[in-house]
Amino acid sequence: MNPDIHAYMALPPVLPGSIQQAESPIDRALSLALAGERDAALRWAAALVRHDPTMPSALCLCGRLLGELNRHEAAREACSTAIARAIDLENLPLAVAAARESERFGGDAGPGLDLIAEAFCRDSPRLGEGAPPPPPLPAAEAFQPLASVLTGALLLNKATEIIHDATRRLAAQADHPGIAPQPVFSSVGRDALRALCAAFTPVWVAAGTTVIEQGAARSEAYFVARGELEARRRRGDEEILLARLANGAMFGEMALLSRAPRTGSVIATRPSIVLEVKRDAIDDIAQREPEVGLELAAYCRDRMVENLVRMSDVLRVVPEADRPALVKRFRTRTFEKNERLLVQDERPPGLFLIASGEVAVVRRDAADDARVEPLVLSTLGPGDVAGEIAMVLRRATNADVIAVHPTVTLYLPATEFMGLVEDHPAVLAQLYKLAVLRDEETTSIMAEEVSVAEDFVLI
Repeated sequence: MNPDIHAYMALPPVLPGSIQQAESPIDRALSLALAGERDAALRWAAALVRHDPTMPSALCLCGRLLGELNRHEAAREACSTAIARAIDLENLPLAVAAARESERFGGDAGPGLDLIAEAFCRDSPRLGEGAPPPPPLPAAEAFQPLASVLTGALLLNKATEIIHDATRRLAAQADHPGIAPQPVFSSVGRDALRALCAAFTPVWVAAGTTVIEQGAARSEAYFVARGELEARRRRGDEEILLARLANGAMFGEMALLSRAPRTGSVIATRPSIVLEVKRDAIDDIAQREPEVGLELAAYCRDRMVENLVRMSDVLRVVPEADRPALVKRFRTRTFEKNERLLVQDERPPGLFLIASGEVAVVRRDAADDARVEPLVLSTLGPGDVAGEIAMVLRRATNADVIAVHPTVTLYLPATEFMGLVEDHPAVLAQLYKLAVLRDEETTSIMAEEVSVAEDFVLI
């Protein structure tokens, strides 16, 4: 049996529940590499570079494998070529991954990160209409790896030769294509982008790997350099597919705004390379380069709003064309655990749309007598609204609303509420229906006294 076939048969199965897609040769090469089958992976990756010397993912994988097999000079060359090719194909995250891989094998990531920042920054002369799409990948059935008789030094020598040829072809290229502006990255200057790229760490994940776990409290955000992942959310026994994430996509960005637990899971459906950046690193960069913090905050807010539109009954009643103007009326407000959004028996400061995290609606009785346990009326999560009863029925709140975890909201001040509903009467109708329903539920719960708040420390 062909040793590459034998190695591939030992790989983990495709993730259950995902859409079955034809496996490409680069998927196979990455799967073999992540399974520790370096020789087999190198046969596939080097054959891909020989077939298409402009393929940055194959070049980057060759660099990783050659480095792990102690051909460090060839590894750095492969990574350097991968950087240039990834830039040409407008894949900034993959270019950064190649620069950081080179660093693992004695290279200096600095020059590569400089090239990336110069190509994609706000004032780059290369920014324009964008490069043509890459050629289609060969079908797995029609593609063959390097011969299995190539092993040891023979395989390494052949792969090195293929990398040299790809580098020569790059050097002979007369000019480089224009590249399209990239969200966030092309909105900042060179130095700010250089600092941001330096904060990324590449993470290579096999198909079926959970990169983000729903409910976990983590502080990383990610960009997809290569591959495909699915964002999913569990609601009771149901699991909802939120999005499929491909090259260039960002996910987990709410961690940059809040320490709230993850509202969904992200799982690789193909072998993937992602860039990880931690919130502390972003905070440090924003101190030195304020425009990075401003651009990321604006981008994350836009993404937060996109997610809310899919989940919020209040926002969905507004015609799509009118939603941007509606959302501009709201402000982003964050709350720490145990912090109150609304205070019982007081007029509400405004309306809150929960973007991430969770809040509890808690009723205090008996004149705040410490001997009487408060009553948990409900918990609210992403897509839910708080304060609608008091705002619509124009009265004091009948319960506290307290953050169970760090929580991010879109907030509309009470002084702007009437202007919003005058411009968007459908919102008032939806809020009224919701307020009446919630008010009836609250009255029923309070009458039956069915739930005691044992898990909340009120401050």
